[in-house]
Amino acid sequence: MASTTSEGRSLPKPVMGNITHLLAFGFGAGCSPKAPGTMGTLLAVGLYLPLSHLPLVYYLLVLSLVVLLGIWLCGKAARDLGVHDHPGIVWDEIAGYLLTMTAAPDGWLWILVGFGLFRLFDIWKPWPIRWLDRQVAGGLGIMLDDLVAGVFAAIGLQLIAALL
Repeated sequence: MASTTSEGRSLPKPVMGNITHLLAFGFGAGCSPKAPGTMGTLLAVGLYLPLSHLPLVYYLLVLSLVVLLGIWLCGKAARDLGVHDHPGIVWDEIAGYLLTMTAAPDGWLWILVGFGLFRLFDIWKPWPIRWLDRQVAGGLGIMLDDLVAGVFAAIGLQLIAALL
C-alpha cells in the first residue's frame, strides 16, 4: 500500500478483522503496495461478471445499494483511520466501475474497454471530477469523484460501442 501521505507521514493500516475496513479496502485489494485503485477496479471486474447477467432493473438496484453502502463505509473507514481519502479505500472504485458497466455490451472487449476508460477518468480527474475530489468531504466526497468518473467512462463506452 502507498505507505506515506503527501506530507511524508505513514498511513495507518486498516484492521482487516473489522468488517467496515475489510469491505472499504475491497477484501484486501486496497492493501496492494502498488496501484491499490487499479487492484480495487480489478476486483470490481470480478464482481461485475455475475452481475452482468441480471436484468437492468436488478443491476441498478444492486448498484444503488453498493453506492449507498459505500458512502457510509468509506466515511466510516476514513474516520477510523483519520485519513480523508486513504488510497487503500477502494469501495469507491468498485462502485465507479460498476456504474461504468451499466447497460454495457456483452463480452470481454467491453469489460476491458470499461476498465481502461474508468481508470483513465479516475486517474486523470478532468473537471468536475478533480473539483469534487477536493471540495466534497466525508464518505460522499470519497465516492462522488469515482461515481462521476464512472459516468464519464460509461458515456465513453456507450459512444465507442455505438460507433463500432
